[in-house]
Amino acid sequence: MTQNELASIWHRVLADLREPDLVWQLLALVACLLLAKLGERMLLGRKVGSGRAWELGHGGLKRIAFPLLALILVLVARPLAQQWMHVGLFSLALPLLGSLAIIRVVFYVLRLSLAGAAWLVQFERVFAGLVWAIVALHITGLLPEVIAVLESVSFSTGKQKLTLWHLLQGIAAVMVTVLLALWAAGAIEARLNAATGLDGNLRVVFARLSKALLILLAVLIGLPMVGIDLTTLSVFGGALGVGLGLGLQRIASNYVSGFIILLDNSIRIGNVITVGNDRGEVTRITTRYTVLRNNAGVEALVPNEQLVASVVQNESYSDRMVRAALSVQVSYDSDLERAMAIMADAARAQPRVLADPAPVVLLRDFADSGINLELGFWVADPEQGVGVLRSDINLAIWREFRLAGISIPFPQREVRVVKGEGIE
Repeated sequence: MTQNELASIWHRVLADLREPDLVWQLLALVACLLLAKLGERMLLGRKVGSGRAWELGHGGLKRIAFPLLALILVLVARPLAQQWMHVGLFSLALPLLGSLAIIRVVFYVLRLSLAGAAWLVQFERVFAGLVWAIVALHITGLLPEVIAVLESVSFSTGKQKLTLWHLLQGIAAVMVTVLLALWAAGAIEARLNAATGLDGNLRVVFARLSKALLILLAVLIGLPMVGIDLTTLSVFGGALGVGLGLGLQRIASNYVSGFIILLDNSIRIGNVITVGNDRGEVTRITTRYTVLRNNAGVEALVPNEQLVASVVQNESYSDRMVRAALSVQVSYDSDLERAMAIMADAARAQPRVLADPAPVVLLRDFADSGINLELGFWVADPEQGVGVLRSDINLAIWREFRLAGISIPFPQREVRVVKGEGIE
């Protein structure tokens, strides 16, 4: 619509506010919206297909069904109602419903590309509110006056003079180009995930690098589009460099370390590692930290700098087989060969214990109260932990020891009282 047409709509709406049939216009418009809502439920309640294509189509229809049906009903009802009443409100509803349908379609495409982006829901609401505000200002004819007020507020940055209107245009241009960049980055990430011959860590690296480069390119394209010279950002770039040099070196180091970890494949998703006092399965690797989940369900966020600068014990780096051990003490009068055989059989009876290498029982020490035996066994799933497995093996050993008459000693002390000569 042209400016004259929108101005004409606004004047008709103002004129209709003085007419007695305003209530009938509102009732007719509300009826159209209620019918559109009913039609939306009928369309979405029918399932006529399955598969990925049907889900995408159903999701798109769910987004635009209401504004599209309402737009069609208003278009049909306006010439019919024009025979009995004024239709200024109908004309005003058309651009608002049309803009709502376009916004929902655009953000549905973005949601498909940026799956899991929770911020997109809130941003859609803010963006829709801004678009409706601009449309309302445009219809009422107040938009040029608002732009003039924004252009009157100016400031200088270097050799360039900027106004508040130019700054808002720059922000809007950057937002649009960044959204397009994120959409392109999502498409690239989907392609990388579909590549079967590419390492998982390399997929993450390439996806994040492409996203960062596309966002940078979006900013470099968006600002010149509205006439903002990029040299004005040199001051902000210098300030950012000083900040990195003084207070953000740790954060920068973590980001660099994150890319190093992803590139050299020293740590992968699913590895069981120990760093410092933290041990767990690697469930996520970001550019700033790595998430370790232990057997208790507690997640530790380890800075990537610590993983690069310190010793990391990776239990599944080149081989997932891990040896575990448990110690048992038997009394000196026990049958050692029988006790060692019982311990080995108890380990072999557990499904998680590997048959090759086979469980081995070693005689470790002749202690004060008994003989120390150590049972060593191997597992191929270190991420499951060995705490419950040790408990099951110990319980089986205890049962068999009782049946075989093998005793587990407790600490004993023999105290002798010697009567000294010459003491009465």
